[in-house]
Amino acid sequence: MNNHRNTAQDSHGGELSFSTPSAVVASSRPHHRIQTGIAGLDDILNGGLPVGHLYLIEGDPGTGKTTIALQFLLEGVRNGEKVIYVTLSESKIELEQVVRSHGWSTEGLAIYEMAPPQDDLGPEAQYTVFHPSEVELADTITSILDQVDLIKPQRVVFDSLSELRMLARDPLRYRRQILALKRHFAGRNCTVLLLDDRTAEGSHDLQLQSIAHGVLMMQSKERDFGIKRRRLEVRKLRGSSYREGFHDYVIETGGIAVFPRLIASEHNPGFQRQIVPSGLKELDQIFGGGIDTGTSTLFIGPAGCGKSTVALQYAISAARRGDKAMIFTFDEAFATLTDRARGLGMDTASCLAAGTLEIQQVDPAELAPGEFVHRVRRLVEEQNLRVLVVDSMNGFLNAMPHEQFLAMQLHELLAYLAQQGVATILTLAQHGFIGNMQTPVDVSYLADTVLLFRYFEFKGEIRQAISVVKKRSGRHERAIRELRFGQGSIAVGEPLTNFKGVLTGVPNYIGEPSNFDTPTA
Repeated sequence: MNNHRNTAQDSHGGELSFSTPSAVVASSRPHHRIQTGIAGLDDILNGGLPVGHLYLIEGDPGTGKTTIALQFLLEGVRNGEKVIYVTLSESKIELEQVVRSHGWSTEGLAIYEMAPPQDDLGPEAQYTVFHPSEVELADTITSILDQVDLIKPQRVVFDSLSELRMLARDPLRYRRQILALKRHFAGRNCTVLLLDDRTAEGSHDLQLQSIAHGVLMMQSKERDFGIKRRRLEVRKLRGSSYREGFHDYVIETGGIAVFPRLIASEHNPGFQRQIVPSGLKELDQIFGGGIDTGTSTLFIGPAGCGKSTVALQYAISAARRGDKAMIFTFDEAFATLTDRARGLGMDTASCLAAGTLEIQQVDPAELAPGEFVHRVRRLVEEQNLRVLVVDSMNGFLNAMPHEQFLAMQLHELLAYLAQQGVATILTLAQHGFIGNMQTPVDVSYLADTVLLFRYFEFKGEIRQAISVVKKRSGRHERAIRELRFGQGSIAVGEPLTNFKGVLTGVPNYIGEPSNFDTPTA
């Protein structure tokens, strides 16, 4: 029988040989995939990693490489596989502490600690004939492979390659060692993860990426305030399809949670368009009967003009009909919102108790955009969400202050919600109160419907006006109406036909003198 020979350097600069029967090589490449133990990552990889290959995970210290590797091995343990974690930098005790911190068990998890002897600082441990790297590298590789061959695992993790790189010293010897490792495991139906903390000069090791069957990059982006934003990207996966681009993830107790990038085209529409009434006759008349399912509506205007209150009215109206409604509030506290609703005659308590209405207060400093999208997707797919309120887009923008592609992410989310028949309401506060308004981010072109809120002056009082300026899904009223709050209710008046220039904030009265007492006459 012919033999394939895998090589590594011996202590005298020669080569160590590892034999691999050719028959084993031919049978070691099944077409199935193995799961990583991380649902979101498996979704990105279209089911998991192709079995029997060597993969590289790159990332700066603190990005979660160790955690993702442990989840990968523990998934193998749950499936009855043999696994081994080869650590060259951390001690076995440290790794076990990481495992316990996530509430996991070390049972079935073999940890091989390749640590220097206790007396390696003594003079007798200093090499005099051969260069230290020649002896230590060969001894390290030989010791590791002997341990692996003894256990015969299906999953292996090497942590980290920076130690092997320092031992090799020469880039050519380092590359040859990695190639030797790859060939050694190729005939053993073993899936290997190599962790690299990118501490070497040059940041990216492109030679190593070319050797690996797949490459996973893990990044952390610093923010001036709040948590780090962590994201990962599959740079390469030979012969397999995967979801490209960056995907947010978080490290929490219980492991890493990955939030795959939303692609709206993957979700086919399946709903019949219906009207979503507000419960207020005059408000529905402005929209030509009401807003429609499968559309997005933007409430835009200055702070305090009633955007959140009107959005809340739609959510409560849907909840009373038995439809699932969700409010994400970025700017207002939960207690303040519910107290204000109660003062206007809106019963949030019964809807919250019934589960048809849910309100989540979101801290922008503690949220990644991908995590927010993941929450919305779960509500749609698991709880049949019908009405979604995001209050406000200003808070959503603050969750990603350095994000250059907010409009693209929002477009994918709105397209997905539209295909699922969800009526989405977004609020956006403009800068200023009277006169010219400035918008922090222009998303009006993404919305199907736009409801404009304005303040205006009348007889020494500040009042509010609303009007629909855009509706793609059908006809709408072009009149401007007064919006009033008080006495336990929300009221929408008749069209302001006796005024000119309401949207400027200082209108001119053009009606009959007898009608001058009320702007709704």
